[in-house]
Amino acid sequence: MVEKDVPVPSVAFLGPRSTYTHQAALEYFDAKKHSFVPQVTIADVFNAVQSRACTYGVVPFENSTNGSVVFTLDLFCDRDNKFPDVHVMGETYVDVHHCLLGHPTTTTTTTDPSSPPNFSHVKKIYSHPQAFGQCERFLTQHLRGVERVDVSSTSKAAELASLEPNTTVAIASRAAAAAHGVAVLAADIEDSHDNTTRFLVISATETSVPSSPPPSPVVDDGDGRPKESRYQDKTLLTFTIDHKQPGALCDCLKVFKDYALNLTSLASRPSRLIPWNYIFFVEFEGHEEEENVRVALEDMGQYCKSLRILGSYRDRQKKRV
Repeated sequence: MVEKDVPVPSVAFLGPRSTYTHQAALEYFDAKKHSFVPQVTIADVFNAVQSRACTYGVVPFENSTNGSVVFTLDLFCDRDNKFPDVHVMGETYVDVHHCLLGHPTTTTTTTDPSSPPNFSHVKKIYSHPQAFGQCERFLTQHLRGVERVDVSSTSKAAELASLEPNTTVAIASRAAAAAHGVAVLAADIEDSHDNTTRFLVISATETSVPSSPPPSPVVDDGDGRPKESRYQDKTLLTFTIDHKQPGALCDCLKVFKDYALNLTSLASRPSRLIPWNYIFFVEFEGHEEEENVRVALEDMGQYCKSLRILGSYRDRQKKRV
């Protein structure tokens, strides 16, 4: 009797292949034990996970140079309750080094290292909005006034540039250049050479567990509350407040100080229900299953109109420091 092949877990990512998100997915998951399914947009990744078409998804969350990826934040806001089961179960970091890609000309292939690059022939640049923001200095110096066209990913930008004449270029990675058959016209054009993007791993079926058993808590003699988080994890949540209540946001955030939970990220997006009302994002050190965290969030609930825990996951940034 021949045994049927057991399907491997699938991972949705912002495609096409060779995007930075694809690189992040390959870094986080074992390619021998998972299949990788490219998606056209970040929303498609969320839909694939919510519908169980894919077991996992990988989405860009924030960049060290250009800040939060608002497309991802808006999907986590889930204003229309389309993704009730999607939660965060992991994170990974990718060093991002952008290149200017396109078909070479005699002016862009000079062998004289003292000769500055000449891109006067370029009329259009494709890239993702985040990549444009991360390469502003280079663009201002060498491609000022050139039309910029936003596309869904840097790899898609390379693909489009490969199909057009040498007056069109793209900002993407070396991997994208190789995948789409275009040349690297300029390398490492990002504003900051420690440019890093953080990606979150999402799922509708799996959650993370605390990284290790908690050691004996360090207790504050004043009120008996632990002074520090006992896990090497982080938790992400969203919450809303009554904007007419003075100090409402302060009351919510003070809870983290009271329970010695260190904040690692803070962001907001418009609620789109009432103008100038916001959905707040907070990430902090600690796991949602830790008793100290559980009690803290119960305490915080009295100051919020709504609160949703998006997930807990291993802190991988500490490995990079």
